[in-house]
Amino acid sequence: MAKLRVACVGAGYFSRFQYEAWARMPDVALVAACNRSPEPVRAVATTYAIPTTYDDVAEMLDRERPDLLDIITPPETHLAYVQEAARRRIPAICQKAFCRTLAEAETATAAAAAAGSLLVVHENFRFQPWHQEASRIIAAGGIGEPYQVSFRLRPGDGQGPRAYLDRQPYFQQMERFLVHETAIHLIDTFRFLLGEVTGVFARLKRLNPAIKGEDAGLILLDFSSGARGLFDGNRLVDHATDNCRRTMGEMLVEGSEAVLRLDGRGRLLRRARGSAQEEEIAYSWEDRGFGGDCVYRLQRHVVDHLRGHGPAMNRAADYLANLRVEQAVYDSDRSGRWIAL
Repeated sequence: MAKLRVACVGAGYFSRFQYEAWARMPDVALVAACNRSPEPVRAVATTYAIPTTYDDVAEMLDRERPDLLDIITPPETHLAYVQEAARRRIPAICQKAFCRTLAEAETATAAAAAAGSLLVVHENFRFQPWHQEASRIIAAGGIGEPYQVSFRLRPGDGQGPRAYLDRQPYFQQMERFLVHETAIHLIDTFRFLLGEVTGVFARLKRLNPAIKGEDAGLILLDFSSGARGLFDGNRLVDHATDNCRRTMGEMLVEGSEAVLRLDGRGRLLRRARGSAQEEEIAYSWEDRGFGGDCVYRLQRHVVDHLRGHGPAMNRAADYLANLRVEQAVYDSDRSGRWIAL
């Protein structure tokens, strides 16, 4: 079987997880990498034995004709890069946050659809092994009828004037930050676990004056099933774990028969209704890369789809639902009203 030829654009902090994941797949060949600044991409090419580097995406796509383009860049570049891939009918994965606005994301999605080419959003939280296992438990009736889900996001990386500068400095300049960059992960995860969102109410706040956007907030969500959700995010506060970036926080999924709890070490614990004891659920996962190796899991999922093994999750057309929820969150915070979807 011929290897799937993958080209990447981007060489920032998070790209290391994507390059490393591609390099682990025996049926994938990293054929080229591109970045507007030459030094970072040369370093990436050396580390992962990528034969060719570029500083122009169009040139890379014309010369290499890859089977897949992985876009690992900030949101302001996404529309143009998706359009370049679509013009050549090259399937693409696009990093989240997906584009700068819902309108841009709709334009990017339409470009891929018109070309008949696959466009997947790199939304990896639903591929984290604890969320995959939680989904399996819920679907199997392991908590009974789901009543509500809540997630307390507490990465603890947002304090002081140097917040985010050592890892992803552009975070400081994002005018929409907590929701557009981070809570969007949990909006997608909540939809993955409980279904479609029908309404939201939000209160957002900026706590660190060194950044432009919001870094704390509460979001209430209704689901079409009748269940409810709560996202409680504060990037300045941490949680009880040895690695705050592993799960990024703690989750409860409460149902008629049991409560499922995710802690900061990636443990899932189930407490049956009427019991005072939690039982830890054994499941297989590896504490590797980012978030339980969710980057590898997502990319492997896309490769398997391209090889004809099942449908692809996170298609851009489906992902637009997350961005509509996100827009409703900002509208709710601005207006002080419940927003129906």
